Amino acid sequence: MKTRARSGKDGSDGRRLAAQRMKRILIHFRGQMDELLRPEGVTTAQLVMLKAIRNEPEASGANLARACYVTAQSAQALLKSLEVGGWIVRSKDQMNERILIARLTPIGEELLETAEKLVRTIEKKLWRGIPEGDLQSLNRTLEKCLENLES
Repeated sequence: MKTRARSGKDGSDGRRLAAQRMKRILIHFRGQMDELLRPEGVTTAQLVMLKAIRNEPEASGANLARACYVTAQSAQALLKSLEVGGWIVRSKDQMNERILIARLTPIGEELLETAEKLVRTIEKKLWRGIPEGDLQSLNRTLEKCLENLES
């Protein structure tokens, strides 16, 4: 479905179209990721959580939830599913026994490596034909958009 930007006097139509396209890209990207990850037995949400655990090995569930942009309840459900799958182990924090710390198991590390290879195939498809200079410009624009929304 091709859509054309009708530019209003303030440019809002073009901005809205850009936002709609970003959303469509994310939907397609997520769908293709889920499709490729399904045979591995992992969802995109679980993969994001595994990456967060790898990147923040001593993080609490609350910190992992923030890193993954999910609620604390969703993070706990993801952590439980990863634990049941044997991809992580959880143990009490040495400083605060009320906090459970998640660590990747060797199987979890292997799954993460495999899944990241699969995701790179989608990324290559997504960015095919886009010059590096255009990506740098896009990243500057998107960073500015994030700053605008986060301020």
